[in-house]
Amino acid sequence: MTTERITFTGHSGEKLAARLDLPDGPHLATVLFAHCFTCSKDIPAARRIAGRLAAMGLAVLRFDFTGLGHSEGEFSNTTFTSNVSDLHAAAAYLADRGMAPDMLIGHSLGGAAVLRAAGDLPSVRAVATLGAPFDPEHVTHNFDSALETIGSDGQAKVCLGGRPFTIRKEFVEDISAQNLAPAINDLRRALLILHAPLDDVVDIENAAQIFSAAKHPKSFVTLDDADHLISRPEDAEYAAEVIAAWAARYMHLAPPAPPIGAPEGVVRVSEADANGFLQDVNSGPFHHTLADEPLAYGGTNKGMTPYGFLSSGLGACTSMTIRMYARRKGWPLDHVWVDVCHNKVHAQDAGTRSGERIDSFKRVIHLTGALDAEQRVRLLEIADKCPVHRTLEKSSEVITELAED
Repeated sequence: MTTERITFTGHSGEKLAARLDLPDGPHLATVLFAHCFTCSKDIPAARRIAGRLAAMGLAVLRFDFTGLGHSEGEFSNTTFTSNVSDLHAAAAYLADRGMAPDMLIGHSLGGAAVLRAAGDLPSVRAVATLGAPFDPEHVTHNFDSALETIGSDGQAKVCLGGRPFTIRKEFVEDISAQNLAPAINDLRRALLILHAPLDDVVDIENAAQIFSAAKHPKSFVTLDDADHLISRPEDAEYAAEVIAAWAARYMHLAPPAPPIGAPEGVVRVSEADANGFLQDVNSGPFHHTLADEPLAYGGTNKGMTPYGFLSSGLGACTSMTIRMYARRKGWPLDHVWVDVCHNKVHAQDAGTRSGERIDSFKRVIHLTGALDAEQRVRLLEIADKCPVHRTLEKSSEVITELAED
């Protein structure tokens, strides 16, 4: 993915720092991500979820609320209401770029904020929350011992996540006055609630209350034994994949029409490591893999080689062609697999007159099942009818153009 570092103006005029993660392939929709209380846009969960969604064709804007991370302003002057206003400002920025948000995702208190903000954003069609509290006042449990001082002195310094923050009376009063039930009940957007049963920061009962207050379409997915910050990579990856799969149903993530002459779409290969050979390979909006070279050739061995992809195309097409023929004939083929090896050989060794070296692909086809000898011979013949086989045996034309800037 490509990440832009940007700033936009927040609710009180300060510049807010943001990252806009853009898909390398087709842009299918835009997501606005709100982080957790006193966190930042760069916490591991936010980065991993944004990266996975970008790989699936969704652009993701994640930003630091006023006074947090790299954003300007004083955190002590903010409230829950001001956070919601910052979300409105972020949505306006995206709309000005022609990318009005289709979906809001909020983590913890950010989840409460997106539930409050969604009703004011006409472009939003879906909302997802991760470990969100039903009552925003829940966040005050993080500084229970300071509430008396805040009430009497107007503010107090508290330690949250190992960092000092000043919490003012205005923040406590604002968050205590919030009631999300009416906003959730009148959301009129598809809602996905993700919550871990063992979350010891925001109890799962909050998810039950949000679900009960919402109208359909609504969904709940457990995050199993994930922690509140979704700090493990596998938990963040799972959350992102669930969100993307769920969103496709409610946001109509139809891929763009393929170019004329390319009925199966476009395969886009983008350099992932300028110091090596690692490549991101995207076939349309849904399929992603990596290409690389072995360590011995200066690569990092994180994906198949280009010739490996060529061999796999031949093997896959061969297996598919054999299966299709056996299925049509009703033959008892239980399983088929194809081993393919690629090599460079002298043309004379291959039976041609040229003295040049040519590409040689050796296929070994394995067939299991109660096939008789005649059926096995016929399936071997059918392998040569595979379209990729025919393409490799014939001369191909490669047309190369330089894209305009």
